[in-house]
Amino acid sequence: MRYFSTRGQAEPRDFGGVLLAGLAEDGGLFMPEIWPERSAAEWRSLRDLPYAELAAQVIHPFLGETMSLETLRMLCDRAYAHFDHPARVPLVQLDHNLWVQELFHGPTLAFKDMALQLLGQLFEHVLTERDETVTIVGATSGDTGSAAIEACRDRSRIKIAILHPEGRTSEVQRRQMTTVTASNVFNVAVKGTFDDCQDMVKGLFADETFRGDMKLTAVNSINWARIAAQIPYYVASALALGAPDREVAFAVPTGNFGNVLAAWAARRMGLPISKLIIGSNRNDILTRFLAANDMTARGVEPSLSPSMDIQVSSNFERLLFELVDRDPAVTAQLMREFRATGKMPVPDAAWKRATALFQGLALSDGETTTAIRDIHATTGYLADPHTAIGIAAARHAHLSHPVPVVAMATAHPAKFPDAVQAATGIRPSLPTHLAHLMSGKERFTTAPNDLAAVETLIRSFVGRNDHSEGTAS
Repeated sequence: MRYFSTRGQAEPRDFGGVLLAGLAEDGGLFMPEIWPERSAAEWRSLRDLPYAELAAQVIHPFLGETMSLETLRMLCDRAYAHFDHPARVPLVQLDHNLWVQELFHGPTLAFKDMALQLLGQLFEHVLTERDETVTIVGATSGDTGSAAIEACRDRSRIKIAILHPEGRTSEVQRRQMTTVTASNVFNVAVKGTFDDCQDMVKGLFADETFRGDMKLTAVNSINWARIAAQIPYYVASALALGAPDREVAFAVPTGNFGNVLAAWAARRMGLPISKLIIGSNRNDILTRFLAANDMTARGVEPSLSPSMDIQVSSNFERLLFELVDRDPAVTAQLMREFRATGKMPVPDAAWKRATALFQGLALSDGETTTAIRDIHATTGYLADPHTAIGIAAARHAHLSHPVPVVAMATAHPAKFPDAVQAATGIRPSLPTHLAHLMSGKERFTTAPNDLAAVETLIRSFVGRNDHSEGTAS
């Protein structure tokens, strides 16, 4: 299996090369040369497998000769061994044809654990085989950072630096990152938005000297391995609800488009998915695109669902590449125009192809609070703000015929206790293993929204053997 950049100017790589490269040198995102499709009989053969085995079977075709299926099985077993639910990704029925799939039973209580626990294992295995070290840099709007840190902490071949927008995550999200004491972890609070942090990560990769000196790689969903590792839970729920002999639909709260892109990839592999429903907050660029081909970036506004406070959805480039028939020149030009003008002139034919499969719904903060309250009142289910938006999107979906709709529960309600309490009067408690969060000492460095300043900080961090005495500032 080889991978090519969506912009066509980067050297093709195998899976291991893509894992370690993260972002392509031309600024594009890596995509598989071909999609490993499965027949109905092959999908049926995956029914009733334990989640780790299912994940290994689904992901392995993307690895090619990088790793044997036996090795991948071992890494998946390790990755999901300590999740706190035996099903790992349980389904909960809310209504006749409405379900939620809980993706928050990992160590940091968010769906990012589903991919990043495995990525930590993949990194360690590939780096050991190649006798290499890397510096991981990532941007987070809330959950990626803590999940990446948890997956990579104390690994001798990895140093990890995470940028988060100062004051724009929940307190639980921030503390899950900043109370970690591992010496290979560095947290930077950037005076800006998530889009600023994400742009900065791309800028770090674009600086060839810095990229080479630091041996950079990424854990954001710009890294294809993140997408591949998220496909299995869509397969798991679809099979449980009757696929491949029955269609399903998914409702996904999304900001950076990676989670819903994994569902799209499952469909591209042959899973019968009839509709993909996107839930957004006031940062509604994806919903506006689907409604009126309006891909115009506006200022990022803070909301009750901070993990979706994004206007530049990186993984949309991967879908765009497919919508324009995998033409890298067209993709690159559209992305250049978007960067230059803040508006992407998606060809009408490509937009219509997107709207044939995707729908969107955006909720204000007030509507999100109402959704949390109504979901709890009618079903007894306590949903965090992101999950509530996904469930609301599922309820408002326009489907041509009745199919089971699965809303993705992307975070434990205890990660957003203030929002949940305001809506329901119930304050969800953190699990016992995270009870220390609210009292632990925080360690992070505050930085201006300036690429050179952040480069200097990361160089200093990588040059130190131990930064654990760093202080919050």
